[in-house]
Amino acid sequence: MTTPVIGRIHSTENFGTVDGPGVRFIVFTQGCRMRCQFCHNPDTWKIGSGGREVTTDEVLDEAIKYRSYWGDKGGITVSGGEPLLQLEFLTDLFKKAKEKGIHTTIDTCGKPFTREEPFFSQFQELMNYTDLLLFDIKHIDNEQHKLLTSLGNENILEMAQYLSEIGKPVWIRHVLVPERSDYDEYLIRLDTFIKTLKNVDKVEVLPYHTMGKYKWDELGLEYPLNGIEPPKEDRVENAKKLLHVDDYQGFATR
Repeated sequence: MTTPVIGRIHSTENFGTVDGPGVRFIVFTQGCRMRCQFCHNPDTWKIGSGGREVTTDEVLDEAIKYRSYWGDKGGITVSGGEPLLQLEFLTDLFKKAKEKGIHTTIDTCGKPFTREEPFFSQFQELMNYTDLLLFDIKHIDNEQHKLLTSLGNENILEMAQYLSEIGKPVWIRHVLVPERSDYDEYLIRLDTFIKTLKNVDKVEVLPYHTMGKYKWDELGLEYPLNGIEPPKEDRVENAKKLLHVDDYQGFATR
């Protein structure tokens, strides 16, 4: 009898429609190292505490209850927090999901990535059972990335390049934040970087919103973007144009 693999999750969602192709069962993991100023789930930050412990079998059994709603493209998405902080849990879950023919997606900021061991070998194994990554690039400029998230982006961009090397499909996601990332210079640089990648199925511009601010207030945290409103529609359209989002055909190309 094998020992159950346990992970720490924040919550689940049964009918996700914006976290990968089709209808998804979404697992939000507990724990994240970044401190994004626009984070709408700061209650997932704590590593090793908070949330609840579950086995991969428990998560899979819960997900399968909703399989009839997934259609041809749906499946399981693991988001966060940051899923790559729990590689053993994620790998075991996805391995079991693939045995049942379930499409698997990771929503990640890529921050834990390193080519050092033991992470790299574990990550390579995980990729064997991963169909798609929703890859969040918070800011293309390293110094501005530090201001926006508290950490740099060098290894994040390295992970994007590695995923391109191995041909693993990704959707690039970029949160557009006024006075932070919403500058043409940065958007053009991001576009140039994305065009060096050979595995991008889709590019999404996600307008910054304040719907998670109440969580900062509940946790007694000072919200760092006070006074900054969501971007106007013309700025969102400008970002889509500069990032050439229409050049990417999405999941249907795979």
